[in-house]
Amino acid sequence: MFRFANPEFLILLAIIPILIYWYIRRNKLSSATIRFSNLKNLKQISATPTRRYRHILFVLRMGVIALLIVAFARPQSSSKEEKVLTEGIDIVLAMDVSSSMLAEDLDRHKNRLEVAKEVATEFIKGRTNDRIGMVVFSGKSYTQCPLTLDYGILIKFLDEIKIGMIEDGTAIGMALATCVNRLKNSKAKSKVVILLTDGRNNRGEIDPITAAQIAKTFNVRVYTIGAGTRGQAMYPVDDPFLGKRYVPMQVDIDEELLAKIADITGGKYFRATDKKSLEKVYHDIGEMEKTKIEIKEFTRYTEKFVNYVLAALALLLLEIVLANTRFRKIP
Repeated sequence: MFRFANPEFLILLAIIPILIYWYIRRNKLSSATIRFSNLKNLKQISATPTRRYRHILFVLRMGVIALLIVAFARPQSSSKEEKVLTEGIDIVLAMDVSSSMLAEDLDRHKNRLEVAKEVATEFIKGRTNDRIGMVVFSGKSYTQCPLTLDYGILIKFLDEIKIGMIEDGTAIGMALATCVNRLKNSKAKSKVVILLTDGRNNRGEIDPITAAQIAKTFNVRVYTIGAGTRGQAMYPVDDPFLGKRYVPMQVDIDEELLAKIADITGGKYFRATDKKSLEKVYHDIGEMEKTKIEIKEFTRYTEKFVNYVLAALALLLLEIVLANTRFRKIP
């Protein structure tokens, strides 16, 4: 973009047509006489290049005046810039990988873990400027990926999660304690744990309520998700004679405990009975935990008058040189 900081000086450009008119009128009125016995030979003399281009000095002077007037108007070029200020959120996803996650009730032909991984992947892709980490648990818990902004590597670690990678069981308290350990030194404005499980706490040295109280101490908010249909779910088993077959398994999620953990930490408990409802759960959590993004727009101006002054000086210097050489007048 281009603008003039003092455009009122451009009014002075009106003087240039007046000067041109004055110059033309003066040249018409100023004439000289010469006495010569015979004009025949004089008329045959052609005009010299010097006479033909004698007006160039006036043109140069007008150029100098025009450039100086434009320089006084302070021409400026501008560029708009944006400054983005973000306050990210630190999030740890805690994923249950116990054997009960093999049940196929959230989506047809896919077990709970596969569905949970797909939905969590979309949740990760939808975040910006947030550090996200991952904890996996069953009989024990450990960090699958520390807090990171590299969502690509995080999704890669998420893809590698599988059932049987840890001894079986459901250690909800240990999982929450591991998450809090990852978040306790965080300087983020909001620290969040999203814990997904399909069972009851039956392993681990730390009680889930104690872990929730520790999370509250470090200002960690916990959202808990109970994943599984209500009633019975089909669970695959390997029969040595019949091969893979499905048997009904009672879904047993400790919703009271998960709701209490969420309540203690200022979070919320959700129940997901199928893939669509699980997607809605992650969407709702994402809406509650929005990253603050502040955009400030400002315009930067660069002064350009120096270029016009230098051009005017160059034309003035050229006029002086020509006036004292090629177009020099003899008194």
